Amino acid sequence: MFSRFKRKVVTTDTGIGLAPGSEHYRAYVGPAEDYDLVSAMVFNLLTCAGLRQHHTLLDVGCGSLRLGRLLIPYLNAGHYVGAEPNRWLIEQGITQEIGRDMVAIKRPRFTYAADLKAFKSPLELDYVVAQSIFSHTSLTLMRDWLSELAQHMKPSGALFATFLVSDEDFTGEGWIYPGCVAFRTDTVAALAAEYGFELMMLDWSHPRQRWALFARPEFDRALLEGGTLHWNRVVSQALSRQIP
Repeated sequence: MFSRFKRKVVTTDTGIGLAPGSEHYRAYVGPAEDYDLVSAMVFNLLTCAGLRQHHTLLDVGCGSLRLGRLLIPYLNAGHYVGAEPNRWLIEQGITQEIGRDMVAIKRPRFTYAADLKAFKSPLELDYVVAQSIFSHTSLTLMRDWLSELAQHMKPSGALFATFLVSDEDFTGEGWIYPGCVAFRTDTVAALAAEYGFELMMLDWSHPRQRWALFARPEFDRALLEGGTLHWNRVVSQALSRQIP
């Protein structure tokens, strides 16, 4: 799904000014200027949608741990799973962003592949995030991921993903990077329904794409009441569940 590139020497600076896709651990995964912005955007989305430390989460295309640097410390040990075929990105993310001690403490799991075949038993995932993945895949590859995720997610789980919306569907094949592709929401919704997901477009700002929820049948949508995710609802729900 993701292209494999031979590892090149990368610098330890922030990569600002380099073109997206450049062989720098931050710039390779998108505009380096937005590295921190994207981390905050996704972490806040997931926690506003109910993510707690005991949940198990898969980060599809985890890259250089742009999101993992926040989620690995946050989640309980062994509860973060990352999928990324470019192993050098993960290694640089560990070296430059979280350190080996954090890996030893939190025990994140990684598969250096563009699929989940390395996991022989269901991962029982509560949450999956695929930020800027479906904006680079053909419909065939999107179908492959939804098929696999349906086997590894709990009935109460949720996939949060971004894609580019258009009036026409991309009809090519393969992994398109650093270029982008776009799809009609009706096409994505129909594909999601084939694998037991219900698509809901979200009101959550993204610099370039649209956020969508791919909900499993038993996903708790209480925090989505009113149509907009809001941190105050998370706190209110948590307090209401506490026993006096």
